Amino acid sequence: MGSASSPEAAAAPGAAAARPAGEVGEVGAVGEVGAARLRERIRPVPDYPQPGVLFRDITPLLRDAAAFAAAVEAMAAPFDREDLALVASIESRGFLFAAPLALRLRAGLALLRKPDKLPAPTLAEDYRLEYGAGRLEMHVDAVEPDARVLVVDDVLATGGSAAAATALVSRRGGVVAGYSFLLELEGLGGRKRLETVAAPDRPAPDRPPRTIHSVLRFP
Repeated sequence: MGSASSPEAAAAPGAAAARPAGEVGEVGAVGEVGAARLRERIRPVPDYPQPGVLFRDITPLLRDAAAFAAAVEAMAAPFDREDLALVASIESRGFLFAAPLALRLRAGLALLRKPDKLPAPTLAEDYRLEYGAGRLEMHVDAVEPDARVLVVDDVLATGGSAAAATALVSRRGGVVAGYSFLLELEGLGGRKRLETVAAPDRPAPDRPPRTIHSVLRFP
């Protein structure tokens, strides 16, 4: 486990976006001291994976047991009252957080993987990355109709992989109840992208918008 962010999650320097009203956010989720400790354990790596990109490495957080536990708790907190059937995890670092989150939220776990990694029949969804294209696949029997699903990944960057996850869940008749990320790179616009895909499986006007939750935010 070297780096903490794929090209989807690598950030070029930029100004931070305004934080949406009502967002739980880092202070609300883990408190001032806890948020500071988690933030200290995200290592900035300049010019990786290419010049001009500031990479956010989560491996220092993962090797701190208390910080890792606090991060999982903070990612779960906004969804305590959700009646979730599944946590849908995006490969690969999303797996690190989705498995303990599923246990914490008493939900099952569905894996969304890169091509040709799943053994049984699959659905596939293509998406755009900051530096190219990607594809996610999911077993056709991973999500039951009307199942409420939480999509989990380590980083919200451009939002491409999370949008693809939403499409896969929706194609099987599932309902994406929300998204939970450890980090959000605000300058890459992933939150706005997810807000635009929040409607297809929630057409009723009385349904609240999906929760898009990130524990720590960076420009």
